[in-house]
Amino acid sequence: MNKSYGRSEGSTPNRLSCAIIALLALIGIVIPYGTSDLYATTEGQIVRIPVAGTIELGLAPFIERSLREAEEGGAQAVVLIIDTPGGRLDAAQRIVAALTRSEIPTYAFIDRSAFSAGAMIALATDEIYMAPGSVIGAATPVDGSGEKSPEKIVSAMRAEMRALAQRHQIDPLLAEAMVDEDIEIPGVIESGKLLTLTSYEATELGIAQEVEGWEQLLAEIGGAQATVLDAQINWAEKIVRFLTHPMVAPLLLSLGFLGLIIEVKTPGLGLSGLVGAVALTLFFGSHLIIGLAGWEAIIILAIGLILLGVELFVLPGFGLFGVGGIIGILAGIYLSMLGRLATGPDYARAATMLSVSIIVVLITAWALLRRFPRSRRFSESGILLSDEMTREKGYLSGEVRDDLIGATGVAITDLRPAGTGEFGEERVDVTADGSWIPAGAKIKIIRSEGYRHVVREDK
Repeated sequence: MNKSYGRSEGSTPNRLSCAIIALLALIGIVIPYGTSDLYATTEGQIVRIPVAGTIELGLAPFIERSLREAEEGGAQAVVLIIDTPGGRLDAAQRIVAALTRSEIPTYAFIDRSAFSAGAMIALATDEIYMAPGSVIGAATPVDGSGEKSPEKIVSAMRAEMRALAQRHQIDPLLAEAMVDEDIEIPGVIESGKLLTLTSYEATELGIAQEVEGWEQLLAEIGGAQATVLDAQINWAEKIVRFLTHPMVAPLLLSLGFLGLIIEVKTPGLGLSGLVGAVALTLFFGSHLIIGLAGWEAIIILAIGLILLGVELFVLPGFGLFGVGGIIGILAGIYLSMLGRLATGPDYARAATMLSVSIIVVLITAWALLRRFPRSRRFSESGILLSDEMTREKGYLSGEVRDDLIGATGVAITDLRPAGTGEFGEERVDVTADGSWIPAGAKIKIIRSEGYRHVVREDK
């Protein structure tokens, strides 16, 4: 007794696919640029951008857009209001690059503290102003556990801080001493301690200028009469931050895998495949925008998908292409969760996220695939057919040709694994049992199952 399961041929999947593709196109176009017109009339005005809390990758696109739109709108200057304990070095590097490219004056106002990556961002502006009692420094890069990063990363940070200081005619040793505790500056800092400066000390050493508050800062930069505009995070940037949140990203990954697994196990193009494609698109798109996923991760993922597609649709079975495809997909996903300057804890965190997602997917897929065929809701919806097509009900898949069992012939086409064989004067559709069989090889029918005749090479 055989059961046949299939998907109804209604137009719902087609409509869903069109709607989802249109949504993805809209998100792909809008998210990188946002939809803000805040700076459409900024000529001669001051744009104020907050850099508060931990510096993370979602902050970089926001500052890049704010700088770009302030410049396009003809703003007089941009002021970064900095109060941060630091954060991701790769995010800070993107912000520094945007500040360096800016064609309008940029200033940093340290309201309370600019530690670590915050100090580097401040040094990238044209001039630093500090409120009384504020501090800057302690810029040694650390990993996720709070331990000092490897010398390779420390050296890169030290060089970048030195270059920024030289660009603004600041003693480069001061900037390096914020990163490397081995640097000693007589009268300033002794060896074995990181340099952290108060507003008074920074002013004395020529790194910054102390101001009493916002009004004095505006007077110093020639904007006492200018209108001040506060930069706001737009809805597209909020979406990106939401999609890359540590609690949301694994869910997207799990939904993507699960949808594709169910799609492979059911015929035709359906809702599960579309949901999986959308989830993976949102995962990779958001990680690409914030800079975690590079094009190398996308290319490796694409190669993995192509290899898996070849295994599924061109070379049925499971072999080298399938293994290579799975490795490529997992490698692409793993790389998309790492930044340019990943540390040991970053690698461990990415591996844990990927492992948890795989475990969740395997357990959920096993449970769903066991339940789907018995689910009345899916049967009634037409997604699956639950009626048995038995001989007693008049269903015949094809005449069983017991007379062909044991017959020998020649493969007319390559059997990969299906093809055509010739047995005497009769041509029969056959399926190879096991490895491929080339055209012209002698074959023998070992089983007859209705329309399906299974053969082996007759050596």
